[in-house]
Amino acid sequence: MDLSDLTRDLDALRREAMTAVAAASDVAALTALEQDILGKKGRLTSVLRGIGALAPEDRPKVGSIANTIRISIEGAIAERGTTLRQGELAGRLRDEAIDVTTPGRPIRRGTLHPINETIAEIAEIFGRFGFVVYEGPEVEDDVRNFQMLNIAPDHPARDLWDTLYVDVEGHLLRTHTSPGQIRVMHQERPPIRALLPGRCFRYEAVDASHASEFFQVEGLMVDEGTTMGDLKGLLEEFAKAMYGGDKRTRFRPGYYPFTEPSVAFDVECIVCGGSGCPACSRSGWMTILGAGMVHPVVLQYGGLDPERYQGFAFGMGVERIANLRHRVGDLRLYMENDLRFLEQFT
Repeated sequence: MDLSDLTRDLDALRREAMTAVAAASDVAALTALEQDILGKKGRLTSVLRGIGALAPEDRPKVGSIANTIRISIEGAIAERGTTLRQGELAGRLRDEAIDVTTPGRPIRRGTLHPINETIAEIAEIFGRFGFVVYEGPEVEDDVRNFQMLNIAPDHPARDLWDTLYVDVEGHLLRTHTSPGQIRVMHQERPPIRALLPGRCFRYEAVDASHASEFFQVEGLMVDEGTTMGDLKGLLEEFAKAMYGGDKRTRFRPGYYPFTEPSVAFDVECIVCGGSGCPACSRSGWMTILGAGMVHPVVLQYGGLDPERYQGFAFGMGVERIANLRHRVGDLRLYMENDLRFLEQFT
């Protein structure tokens, strides 16, 4: 191949490349064209392989021509690529445009579970009287769960709890939130106003009014000169805030090993208004919690002097409070995660 033939091939390749670049419809086609002409195995490289057959004095001339053609093609490809990318970007912006004036898709908003909502309501009411929420562990030891609450290993009151033990060392799933009383008294100094909500566990047959897993809220107030009158006044205000100011309340004698004296706190039946119905066993009253003055032995276990400090405690089942608020007759519904039930509280 002589100089004229090689020069003619290079010029033909330039014209063909320029035409193909101008006709490229998208960036992908342009990239393929660039690889076909300027790549390591491209057509321009193939033409330049003929330089070795030329006379030595002709080789620089052909090299200069080839370099000019390469620069020309690269410039055309870069310019066409910019145009194509701008067009593609404009098309994407047009296709992906969002009309911000149209209404958005509605977002489904969840709500608190009725048990959590009831706990929050209880905490809010007692918070008005200075009670602070504390949390305790769900796995306790026998000492705090029973012994420090005046329930010795051979105490008959232990028959009231069907305890779930987790090891032979005496660790157990707490049967009530009352161990929190000991923890708070060890952590804080009087005056103490503590509210302890949490999950409890007992080995019980599950039915409409019993569960092996349930929630309680424990309350504790310790100070100098605390009386049963303070307890009665506080619980009456709680009942009015929770169920309405027209509801009557009453104290009845009760028994708990860790309080003395102990009482059951009743509120006028939510269903019948006190006239008597099956829900209240025809009595006109519903028991919502147990309470009493903290036993001196419990105060001593809490590191406090019972000669100086007095306190009261109360404990309520959250499911019972929620049942009365929402007129739910089966506490198993709270744990079944049935949206048909839960969506009623939205």
